[in-house]
Amino acid sequence: MAVRLVKRCTCLLREAAHLAPAMAPTGRLRLARVAHKTLTSSATSPSSHISSSLTELIEKEQVFTPYPEKQEVDQLIEKTTRPEELLELLGSGHNLHHNHAALIVIRLSRLLSEKPEDKASLIQDARFQKLLHLANSKITSIWHGTLVKLLRSLYALALPRDSKVLRSVEQEVRWRMRRLSYKHLAFLAESCATSMQKQYSQELLAELLMHLERRWTEIEDGRTVVAIMMKVGHLSESLMNRLEDKCLELVEQFGPNELRKVLVTLAAQSRRSVPLLRAISYHLVQKPFSLTKSVLLDLAYAYGKLSFHQTQVSQRLAADLLSLMPSLTPSEVAHCAKSFALLKWLNLPLFEAFAQHILNRAQDTTVPHLCSMLLAFARLNFHPEQEDEFFSLVHKNVGSALTGLEPALQVDLVWALCVLQQAREEELRAVLRPEFHTQFLDAEVLLDADGQFLPLIDFVAPHLAQPAGSQPLPPGAKRLAFLRWEFPNFNSRSKDLLGRFVLARRHMLAAGFLVVDVPYYEWLELKSEWQKIAYLKDKMRKAVAEDLAK
Repeated sequence: MAVRLVKRCTCLLREAAHLAPAMAPTGRLRLARVAHKTLTSSATSPSSHISSSLTELIEKEQVFTPYPEKQEVDQLIEKTTRPEELLELLGSGHNLHHNHAALIVIRLSRLLSEKPEDKASLIQDARFQKLLHLANSKITSIWHGTLVKLLRSLYALALPRDSKVLRSVEQEVRWRMRRLSYKHLAFLAESCATSMQKQYSQELLAELLMHLERRWTEIEDGRTVVAIMMKVGHLSESLMNRLEDKCLELVEQFGPNELRKVLVTLAAQSRRSVPLLRAISYHLVQKPFSLTKSVLLDLAYAYGKLSFHQTQVSQRLAADLLSLMPSLTPSEVAHCAKSFALLKWLNLPLFEAFAQHILNRAQDTTVPHLCSMLLAFARLNFHPEQEDEFFSLVHKNVGSALTGLEPALQVDLVWALCVLQQAREEELRAVLRPEFHTQFLDAEVLLDADGQFLPLIDFVAPHLAQPAGSQPLPPGAKRLAFLRWEFPNFNSRSKDLLGRFVLARRHMLAAGFLVVDVPYYEWLELKSEWQKIAYLKDKMRKAVAEDLAK
């Protein structure tokens, strides 16, 4: 019985293959589905009806309306360069069908991409609304590629979120998601994901991410994986893991631009994927890529941001950048110096060239550029050969603007000058003034043995340069320091303080304070004043209790 069934299936498939060319002028058919339907019916129908059954299915079973042969109107849509001409096609006697309407909308969005001020008037135009209605009337018959481009165009034209046509197109895309090719999914991710996330369908975005992740093995080229990684990788941790695996698989196909994009994406998300970074580094070293200035700067930034040191890559970046030094701007030099400082890679010829470049183009160098250079030099303890000229420029430009900078940056700059043995008295005075450094403390309280507040101004304060009070502390009194920790005080994606702030905390403990830590991620959760007061009182009680338990 099984043998007879297999033979019958073979005959049916052969007949379907012979009939397909005859049907070609009327459109493409999905033979696999036809065969499936035919086999299903043959299992329950008499053998005498097999041929007629197959013919009927071929005539009736079409997944989508066949795409018609190109007409004159198709050429007009492609060649038209004015929106008004496209809208006039609607009433010019051309027999427009739903696919034509979708193509016109797509063309309109392209023409208006450089004229955003005309989008609002187009949406109100009755002819445009008629086009949308025509496309929507047979939305299920629009081809896959046209449908995803139509959705992109509706987003680009900024249709209202509650637009009936927009919702219909979004829903149709959701229904077809499993049948769309991976390239169509990648197109949606590349062109529509940002719009979905910010102002349109979050449900469609979630479903798109799910299908991208489930079907990640269908990715066949480097461009697709890089585009998805850049556009939506940050929205899904599990998808990003799959994309990193696919990058490892396809990295041999990548050119310098693809490698640059992958590295910059990893850096932007602070993803230190060591296997992928090693693979990229290997190909950068082994292949004779011609790296442009922009690629070199991005590579330096990414390696520095991720703190991934690879000696041969660093050597190549330094050598290539050194040859391009005359074409760099002061801003690019400053960013490049910062990147190498983060890598803790000191290439003497390169850094000497950095210093000379800044001196040669002093008129174009701004205070932020000099600040970046100074911090980079201090991190690597680099003293340029023209030390006097360089630091004269620093003192002249940065010293005069020091008090107008952010307080934390002022401290960093003076500290850098101290490391390089270039700090001047007035610069030290600027950051050692009590009214300046007290802002880095957020509050101090004094409690007696019973937990009652005491006036700070009445008692001695050995930790202050100029204490106001003279009375000794009563027995059992305790000093509490409230330290507010903001987001920049922590390591990336961590609740661990950076080293300099850990040191500041140790200094407070050494000065005899009980430290009450107030991190931003806890403080922001408190909505009302009574919650904040209760939080601080609870923190104080815990600090005192821990001290008594020692």
